[in-house]
Amino acid sequence: MILATHALVGAAIGKNINAPLVIIPLSLAVHYALDSLRHGEYLDKTSTFRNTWWKIALDFSSGISIIVLCISLKNFDLPKIRNIFIGSLSSMFPDFLTLLFWIYPAGFLKKLHSFHEWIHRYFFAGELRWNLKNARNDILISFLAIVLLFL
Repeated sequence: MILATHALVGAAIGKNINAPLVIIPLSLAVHYALDSLRHGEYLDKTSTFRNTWWKIALDFSSGISIIVLCISLKNFDLPKIRNIFIGSLSSMFPDFLTLLFWIYPAGFLKKLHSFHEWIHRYFFAGELRWNLKNARNDILISFLAIVLLFL
């Protein structure tokens, strides 16, 4: 899944659960569950931070912008806004660790990266080229998360 999808799903979790200590592990678990589904990736084995940083920034900014728009249109109280951002950031955290692995490919980051790669190719993920067929789950899941944010 792309960062925007993870951010939106985590935000929906945060909006609907009032306990931050539940939001964090749930958002992390849902991140890996989503990555096990077929989805498109704009990164591949040849990707480096140098040639993809702008895609990562655009992806991150898109998700956060939609969340900020939702917050600005709804009248959420501060604890709800806090939970939305806790869920969003927690859900994107495994991908942040992947970014750190690119910079420092050793130690526990290597083990976490291997697990993350295994999840991406296990269950239903299949091939991960970026195309409409593979992006369908990202689109549907993001739309559902947006609906849950606005309800």
